[in-house]
Amino acid sequence: MLNFAVLVLHCPDQKGLVAAVTEFISRNNGNILSLEQHVDRHVNEFFMRVQWDLNAFAIPKEKIGDYFGTLIGTRYQMQWQLHFSDERLRMALFVSKPAHCLYDILGRVHSREWQVDIPLIVSNHLDHQEVSQRFGIPFHHFAMNAENRHAQEQKQIELLKQHNIDLVVLARYMMIVGKPFVQAFPGRMINIHHAFLPAFIGAKPYHRAYERGVKLVGATAHYVTEELDEGPIIEQDVARVTHIDAIDELTRRGGDVEKLVLARAIRRHIERKTLIFQNRVIVFD
Repeated sequence: MLNFAVLVLHCPDQKGLVAAVTEFISRNNGNILSLEQHVDRHVNEFFMRVQWDLNAFAIPKEKIGDYFGTLIGTRYQMQWQLHFSDERLRMALFVSKPAHCLYDILGRVHSREWQVDIPLIVSNHLDHQEVSQRFGIPFHHFAMNAENRHAQEQKQIELLKQHNIDLVVLARYMMIVGKPFVQAFPGRMINIHHAFLPAFIGAKPYHRAYERGVKLVGATAHYVTEELDEGPIIEQDVARVTHIDAIDELTRRGGDVEKLVLARAIRRHIERKTLIFQNRVIVFD
């Protein structure tokens, strides 16, 4: 079992940043496993992700953050996050009627491709209650309408906090989440949608795309913010289509892209390879 730490940070660009971080690790007998850094010249901001072996590290794990913040972080005005390999994220899935993303995620977790726990599945429909039972995951149904939406979302927030949820995934959850919900999980809620936005807003986007003769279908995964479908983008992809592809084929191929794009976004979050800066996501390889 690998025992490592991951440090993700950003700060104003200046001389000596890489040397300061790597010296902190090496001076305390840490072996660097991977390092990636980038400077955005437009805003003069430095970004870095470094992963190192903890087996012989001189500082106790629970003290690393205090030492780093005092010796390095404050000095360079860093915004930083420290994570460890033995952390196991607790992920909640929100889903409506479309099931392709739900099945894909459950399959990856069940096969242990991802080392995460799914304590619960939440839905505004009862369609996937049997799926949850099949995977041994508690299912929570919240019927939603204009009158009860605020009260129901408050109950959802309380439920997620009771289960210590680290990450919320909207796996084709066809409801607009409210401001209090978004504020409860900043940078910890991922959504997936088709890439026709903003051209084809609303119901039946693939039907409308077919009528326009689109040549590409695709998907976008992003962190959720208060601006609907305008949060910082984590992952995107497309697939080419032609005039011979009927609506069903467009929908199927679009669903395939959605599954892959969402899976890539979740994996990058799990592996601590994302860093939100302003309204962008820095994605480390």
